[in-house]
Amino acid sequence: MTDEQLVSGCIQGDPTAQKALYQQFARKMMSVCMRYANNREQAQDMLQDGFVKVFQKIDHFRGEGPLGGWIARTMVNTALDHIRRNKPYDHSVDLTEAEYLHQEDATAVSTMTTDELMGLIQALPTGYRTVFNLFVIEGYQHKDIADMLGISENTSKSQFMKARAYLRKLLPKETAAQYGHGHAG
Repeated sequence: MTDEQLVSGCIQGDPTAQKALYQQFARKMMSVCMRYANNREQAQDMLQDGFVKVFQKIDHFRGEGPLGGWIARTMVNTALDHIRRNKPYDHSVDLTEAEYLHQEDATAVSTMTTDELMGLIQALPTGYRTVFNLFVIEGYQHKDIADMLGISENTSKSQFMKARAYLRKLLPKETAAQYGHGHAG
């Protein structure tokens, strides 16, 4: 089935089209949810809720851009809904500390491969992981992230900088040294 046929069938409530859409996109969307979830079970909840929203709102898809992109945005928004309910952000932000971390670790993430980064993102605390994903992977600006999460722009920036520093600490020492970040003695 083409994207147009899938959308048309889903709008009409055709179970065959719904099943085909789910089978075509579920694996990729599970990867999206895993970037935001604390564990596989939470990611599966996000995925399930996300597909419920996809089927409820499929008539809003206008064909502007790929269907997979529209579904991925729905999954990200669903993941954010889950995260917002838990409010994992530190509202007492120490920007002095954040600026220090930013200076010290400015190139830590930029030198990592995608596979290394994706392997480490899962280990980030929820607040750090959410802002990091939205800024680095989804491409949102801190002002937009702040609006989406109901936090200040400074909190978004701080969470991102702390996430970068945290990721650097998670890198194996050999990898950090390989990328020129190892410190002698």
